[in-house]
Amino acid sequence: MRRRLFLMAVAAAALPSLTLAGDPAKLTAAPTTRLAAPPAEVWSVIGDFQDMSWHPAVHDTTGRGGTDADATRLLVLGDANGPTIAEQLDTHDPEDMRYAYRITEVSPDVLPVTDYASQLSVTPRDGGGSTVEWRGTFLRADPEENGRDDAAAIAAVEGVYKAGLDALEDRFGTPGS
Repeated sequence: MRRRLFLMAVAAAALPSLTLAGDPAKLTAAPTTRLAAPPAEVWSVIGDFQDMSWHPAVHDTTGRGGTDADATRLLVLGDANGPTIAEQLDTHDPEDMRYAYRITEVSPDVLPVTDYASQLSVTPRDGGGSTVEWRGTFLRADPEENGRDDAAAIAAVEGVYKAGLDALEDRFGTPGS
């Protein structure tokens, strides 16, 4: 009897980790860029969770909590009346020059994803300069509606990342430029 209870407990514990047939798979985007500037200089621009002014799509950032875990920010896109994305900070590590956050609210018309979590990091590059990686995992939004599919969700997130990384390249230059 004890053995059967033990096996039932083990099986029950494993159930939440099983993926049911038909459940959407997590998608990933993880572009990087190499910059001519040293990591500390790049981090001084992108390391403040409350300041996304370096990203060309962000008109304004407001929030609370600074860089403490569970801090929040609201990104206003485009112009003062543009759409918004609400985000929450999970971790912020200035020594390792990285932070992780997640989207808590966004319209699928703005970014067609759900269950989005991301990490932004700066690392030193051999020979000088730095590498910035922006990595995200997410599910596509409305999988059966509006022609949204995995490719559209990945393209949307990669477009956001590319715009930000391109702006950093313009600001700091790339090796050899």
